[in-house]
Amino acid sequence: MSDLVKVAVDAMGGDNAPEAPVKGAVDALNESESLYIYLTGVKEIVEKELSKYTYPKERLEVVAASEVIETAEPPVAAIRAKKDSSIVVGQTMVRKQQADAFVSSGSTGAVLVGGQVIVGRIKGVERAPLAPLIPTARGMSLLIDCGANVDARPSHLVQFAKMGSIYMENVVGIRKPKVAIVNIGAEEEKGNALVKETFPLLKACENIHFVGSIEARDIPAGDADVIVCEAFVGNVILKLYEGVGATLISEIKKSMLSSLRSKLGAMLVKPALKTTLKRFNASDHGGAPLLGLKGLVVKTHGSASALEIKNGIFQCLQFKEQNIADKIKEHIAM
Repeated sequence: MSDLVKVAVDAMGGDNAPEAPVKGAVDALNESESLYIYLTGVKEIVEKELSKYTYPKERLEVVAASEVIETAEPPVAAIRAKKDSSIVVGQTMVRKQQADAFVSSGSTGAVLVGGQVIVGRIKGVERAPLAPLIPTARGMSLLIDCGANVDARPSHLVQFAKMGSIYMENVVGIRKPKVAIVNIGAEEEKGNALVKETFPLLKACENIHFVGSIEARDIPAGDADVIVCEAFVGNVILKLYEGVGATLISEIKKSMLSSLRSKLGAMLVKPALKTTLKRFNASDHGGAPLLGLKGLVVKTHGSASALEIKNGIFQCLQFKEQNIADKIKEHIAM
């Protein structure tokens, strides 16, 4: 068991719990012999859900947690009050090194607060950013930060750029990932006070491949591999990205079914269209890692499917195998 990557999965978090977390965990176990899974949650509920599946029982354990943190609860108060919640129990296991990582579709605020307070930041890391992979025309880009640190300082953004570069190079496999800062124009003198102050710091940073500013319209084209911004801007970009994508897919489907002629055309383009749309399916990319912590925390969508949770677990596997936490520690200390 010492050679296995141990992942705690919140079985009670998210709109589709416990079905999606349990199935995602089981699917991950059945596909990889390198995993050991802890499911945190109400034992009777989780075990009932597990009874539907066949899986290697010697590599899965249910860890009892009698409480659930709801989405609407104030995160800080919930983390303090509900010590036996599935989120707190799972993150405590990471802090105590009983698990290498924690995956949850539950309350974003609680997961973020717990990551900072319970798991704790690597020494030297000022803030831990939430960093989802977003699909682009060239593959994937990392949006960092998308929700953890509103009103960040320039020094925070510089660390985000370093951590994002390490993640993209070692987990995604992009050599010398291009780093850009979100701005309202390509010119160096443009931007708000935060961007203007951060730009020269990124430009002077020797251990990243900084390519300058990126406008929001150029993000889907994949002009940068690591997209740096503070959390307010990042969250707006992410939500607009998801909303426009869902709307376009819906409108394309409606247009294809609007007449007999379009239906016949749809039959011809369906295979190619299905392949293209699959590349833009968020579930295929797993969740958003909270980088810079002593252990890994991955936050998936609240409506995450079993596929997204399974891929979130596989992210943890790559993170551990590539020693990302140690590499972040080395670079931040420089």
